[in-house]
Order: sequence, then C-alpha cells, then structure tokens
Amino acid sequence: MRRSLALFRAFLREQDDPDACYTLLARDAADQVEAYDGPVAGRTVVDVGGGSGYFTAEFRRRGAHAYLFEPDARELGGKPPRGTVIADGYLLPLGDGVADVTFSSNVLEHVADPQTFLSELVRVTRPDGLIYVSFTNWLSPWGGHEWAPWHYLGADRARARYLRRTGGPAKHRLGENLFAHHVGTTLRQVRARDDVRVVSARSRYWPFLAEAVVKAPGIREVATWNLLLILRRCPP
Repeated sequence: MRRSLALFRAFLREQDDPDACYTLLARDAADQVEAYDGPVAGRTVVDVGGGSGYFTAEFRRRGAHAYLFEPDARELGGKPPRGTVIADGYLLPLGDGVADVTFSSNVLEHVADPQTFLSELVRVTRPDGLIYVSFTNWLSPWGGHEWAPWHYLGADRARARYLRRTGGPAKHRLGENLFAHHVGTTLRQVRARDDVRVVSARSRYWPFLAEAVVKAPGIREVATWNLLLILRRCPP
C-alpha cells in the first residue's frame, strides 16, 4: 500500500515535478524487472519508447547496458541518454535476439497496431529473455490521459471540455496518437501467440491482489488501471 500511495502522489505532481515523478516510476519499474529476472547488471536492456530516458538512466545506474529507442524527438527533452536512437517501435534497428530484457512502459496505448509492435519487441529479445510491457487500458480511470476521466462520456466531449478548461487543445487524439486498447482483448491476443509465454499479467500499481483483479472480466477493464505483462520469449 505504501508503494502504491507513493506512486499515486508522484503521479498527481507529474506536471509540477516530472523529474521526481519519473525518477520514482523508473526505480519502481526496474525493481519489478529484477524481481522477475534477477539483477540487470552486465545485461543488455532495450528501452522502447522511453521518452526522456528516465528508465534507461535507472537501468544504467544498476549496471545494465541500456539503450533508448524513441520515435518522437520531441519526447526526448534537453538531455537524452548518451547513445539514444530515434527509431520506430515497429521497426527497431537491431538484430534478432540482442536484448536480455526488452522494456516498454506506457507505450502500447499510443500504438495503432499492438500486435506488430509486440512482435518487434519479441524479435529483438533473446530466447528465454524477458519482455516487460505495460499500458494504460482505455477504460481505466486514466485511459483518456490528460482528458480523463471524462473519456467515459466520449472522446470528443472529453477533449472539448479540456479545451474549455485550459484554453488549449489536448495533446492526445483518439485514433491518432491514443488508442482504445482493452485488458481482455490484449490478454487473448498475447496468450494466442506461440513466440512468448505469459509469466505474469497483473495491475502495475494495484497494492494487493494485483493478478486476481486481471482475472475478473468486466471489472478488470476499470480496476486494473494499468496492465503489466511479464513475458518470456520462447525458444525457436
């Protein structure tokens, strides 16, 4: 509960203090990776869509050979990590099986074709390597991002309200850079694949019964908040 509250408080201060928010989130995510896969020191971690590089920096701090691949140069900020590559997650400039860990935090909801995106994450991960994927599902209270929770009334209404309230257009547009992905659909698609094994499907932030809530159809679409998938690449 203490962990979840700390993350939630940091999230509420994201606009005012993004450095503290994302530093804490990166530390928490790296802890999760190591809980499932052991220390990352000396291993290759590929961070796909990691924005300004907080996750890459945390993995490097722990001794990993971590590399950031970000498709949008505007998301990099003023000082991206050394060696950052501008690259689309659909077509990473990497060979097959080069990563011990492939990491993607809160990217899938911004991807029009999640199956192709996941296939690319799998391709660059070595056999038996770990794939960490989390995303904010559409019916989560935060599914509409900056115009949540009014997305429950429809995207157009929510964006119009945001414009009236702030005087400026919302960053995210449904069907362009934000997509309505759901927990149940995503789980069925991932479990149908023969190139990965699902190690865990859980709420990323939920303080208790994190795996149980994902098993409850209907309820999970709201209560999960953010779906975390821990996957293993199957040997060829």
